[in-house]
Amino acid sequence: MAELKYISGFGNECASEDPRCPGSLPEGQNNPQVCPYNLYAEQLSGSAFTCPQSTNKRSWLYRILPSVSHKPFESIDEGHVTHNWDEVDPDPNQLRWKPFEIPKASQKKVDFVSGLHTLCGAGDIKSNNGLAIHIFLCNTSMENRCFYNSDGDFLIVPQKGNLLIYTEFGKMLVQPNEICVIQDVSPFNVVAWHGNYTPYKYNLKNFMVINSVAFDHADPSIFTVLTAKSVRPGVAIADFVIFPPRWGVADKTFRPPYYHRNCMSEFMGLIRGHYEAKQGGFLPGGGSLHSTMTPHGPDADCFEKASKAKLAPERIADGTMAFMFESSLSLAVTKWGLKASKCLDENYYKCWEPLKSHFTPNSRNPAEPN
Repeated sequence: MAELKYISGFGNECASEDPRCPGSLPEGQNNPQVCPYNLYAEQLSGSAFTCPQSTNKRSWLYRILPSVSHKPFESIDEGHVTHNWDEVDPDPNQLRWKPFEIPKASQKKVDFVSGLHTLCGAGDIKSNNGLAIHIFLCNTSMENRCFYNSDGDFLIVPQKGNLLIYTEFGKMLVQPNEICVIQDVSPFNVVAWHGNYTPYKYNLKNFMVINSVAFDHADPSIFTVLTAKSVRPGVAIADFVIFPPRWGVADKTFRPPYYHRNCMSEFMGLIRGHYEAKQGGFLPGGGSLHSTMTPHGPDADCFEKASKAKLAPERIADGTMAFMFESSLSLAVTKWGLKASKCLDENYYKCWEPLKSHFTPNSRNPAEPN
């Protein structure tokens, strides 16, 4: 396959046309009476028409046939995809999953769509308000079929193996430590397009990390890469957050993530390496969920080491990339997540059992390690 070329610039107005059909983009207007090469003009809107111009998202596509040209949709087996958030009772416990196992192709071929498994989610698809977190476990390419998600934009975080994604706007090769966001329908008949509502990918190593240079932790929002806004300002349906390699220099500070209870739900995953707050048990390809107001934080081993460490400048998380979806919604876990996946770590809670009291009622100033 020839090397792919990408248009740079997040949120920019971009344009592209198939080099085999030069001049396929109309000049000076979006919807001419007759398009070049007798193509069909079709608009894709990612925002309401009445949105302010600065937030209006739309693209024009010039197709061999419009996307409305299809046979009636038919229901198929949902497999492990669901939006039933009431199929199991709420579980307020800290939850952690061991790495999800990719089926062997020699036993059963599974493509991206067949390999989608809903792990947790919340909200109502009819009101277009909510999110779902799926695990994809695939071992073969999609053949003679395509997939689109009409519930919202699709954020994909690959952990193992490369994804060559055919979209309406072109191809993307997405590798581990990269992410992509797509709005897809049939990708097979677009000749040209222009606009600002397009699929995109991003290499997480390019994220410019900010950190505290004096004492204490800065607000974790400094690690936010993408946000899906809710109707309440400052409160997200989902924030996509990463914890990349960085320097730790905070003085007189417990540097790992602190113990925490949160009005938000936190789902974490690990692409590679070792997460600083839990060196064991939280593995690449697995995940964890701390629901609304469920306490969480460093395991006992991390606490003891960090409390006694000499606080010199140090590199943190080299060779590691952890990520988090933080949501204002209370995420419900599916039957597959709790039982059928057979990956739930029943012993997760034990990582905090060795924590012991260090309370010194007669001494306000315990000896400092440095």
